[in-house]
Amino acid sequence: MKYPNGLKKKFTSYNTYANRGMSLESDIGSSNEYYLLNDIAVVYKKPTPITIAKVDYPSRVDAVIKEAYFKTPSTTDYNGIYKGKYIDFEAKETKNKTSFPLNNIHSHQIKHLQNIYNHGGIGFIIVRFTSLDETYLLTIEKLTKFLDNNRRKSIPLEYFKENGYFIKQKFRPLVDYIEIIDKIYFDGGNICQL
Repeated sequence: MKYPNGLKKKFTSYNTYANRGMSLESDIGSSNEYYLLNDIAVVYKKPTPITIAKVDYPSRVDAVIKEAYFKTPSTTDYNGIYKGKYIDFEAKETKNKTSFPLNNIHSHQIKHLQNIYNHGGIGFIIVRFTSLDETYLLTIEKLTKFLDNNRRKSIPLEYFKENGYFIKQKFRPLVDYIEIIDKIYFDGGNICQL
């Protein structure tokens, strides 16, 4: 754009489809904020539990953590409540175009999601194939079925397409996983049989 004084200014739009969200985590964070502000759901990212071992105090107000370690293996990334049901999920990204490597998710996280499901909660994973710009929700039931029937070290993209739910990226919320939960677990506002 040319201004009257001869200066040129280049404008960059950060609201285009290609520039939305720097990562799955930030997109989910934005979606969770949208759900909270619009009284749809209450979902938070869980903090990673750490133990601080060494702290440097160069001055009274400038404490610097020099050494810390994970206290216990964390369970999953997010938890909250929607329509009276507890929800718990893990979010992962992969650059792989054909499959999701299972070493990206830990066995204790899968066990945790299975426990949530066994006690009446809603457990799932959200996986973004970043090279394809495709995001899928896979329920713990479908994840467990895959693990029980396969010895592969990765879940093929085709399995997500056939057994998961494609999450279309929107303006608000960016990653509308609640829309998918409604389709799977709720029918006309009523809870479906799990």
